[in-house]
Amino acid sequence: MKSLKNLVLAGLFLALGLLLPFLTGQIPQIGNMLLPMHIPVLLCGYFCGWQYGLAVGAVTPLLRSALLGMPPLFPIATAMAFELAVYGLMTGLLYKRFPKKAGYTYAVLLISMIAGRVVWGAVSFVFYGFGDTAFTWEMFMGGAILKALPGIALQLILIPILVMALNKNKGKDTTLSA
Repeated sequence: MKSLKNLVLAGLFLALGLLLPFLTGQIPQIGNMLLPMHIPVLLCGYFCGWQYGLAVGAVTPLLRSALLGMPPLFPIATAMAFELAVYGLMTGLLYKRFPKKAGYTYAVLLISMIAGRVVWGAVSFVFYGFGDTAFTWEMFMGGAILKALPGIALQLILIPILVMALNKNKGKDTTLSA
């Protein structure tokens, strides 16, 4: 029963990863900087485990690219697939092993975010090497940190709050009664 629940939740997180960019895209100047696909993938790792987080992270940008043409498949969506897969993998692995306390929830998130960005940089370096554009340190810093600051801030605020709030209600009957 737990695997069915995780499968359904993973499907929900995948759908959110496909839809959230439509909402944030309506915010001029910073819509894409909010990193809307990252949030559902990180949450998937926390709530469904590393296997589902890895799969949802790898599939979300590729599926969005195939269905909607954004982000462009190569090199952006492909590099993002590696980055988001690491986010889902790391949050799932680390959250399972760490105590379920606020400080550790933040630690899991920070470690996962750093690991994902490092992988994105390494994969981008390789992928851009196939083309005419070299992937420079400035491109890494701009893409992984400077342009991503609004999304990083949003993730650091929103994700731990959601994880702690939803875990606090775990096991409680939250159905509506008439």
